[in-house]
Amino acid sequence: MQGANPTIGLSYTETRKVFQALRFAAEKHSSQRRKDRDASPYINHPIALADVLVNEGGITDHVIICAAILHDTIEDTETTAAEITDAFGHEIASIVAEVTDDKSLEKSVRKQRQIERAVYISPQAKLVKLADKICNLRDLANAPPAHWSTQRRIEYFDWAARVVARLGCENPALTQAFQKALAASPPETAA
Repeated sequence: MQGANPTIGLSYTETRKVFQALRFAAEKHSSQRRKDRDASPYINHPIALADVLVNEGGITDHVIICAAILHDTIEDTETTAAEITDAFGHEIASIVAEVTDDKSLEKSVRKQRQIERAVYISPQAKLVKLADKICNLRDLANAPPAHWSTQRRIEYFDWAARVVARLGCENPALTQAFQKALAASPPETAA
């Protein structure tokens, strides 16, 4: 461990938990692909969230990092909240639950609920939600789903801005990263 300072950064136990979350998410999302042209592996998305939180937001709390990695497992796989709680504890599972949409509801209702509930979620969940929106906007700007029209992309950017406006997240670096991602919205086309 030459050059390492053991008093800075994650403990061994916390580091283990982050890698357990990575392995768990990779297994749960193993057959899933993103909607981009290249159909990239889905696991790239949770990894991107963790990267944004750590390298852009300066977040070092392993609970938030694990929740970011696991944020779509309940919503997009057969994973249950109880499974997350058993594997990672109540604190991480609670954050994951806060950012999980109820897929039994219609899409328009889910989207409206995200706007309405954003102000009420925990500060940790706000960080995960903000990182998710940053990553989604970047993906839509740089590698959008082939079947998404420009109008659909613009609508997503507008909706994401409404969610984030209600978050009230107090991380200036992440807020700035979101504003930069938002600025990459496709230009509106003349009808």
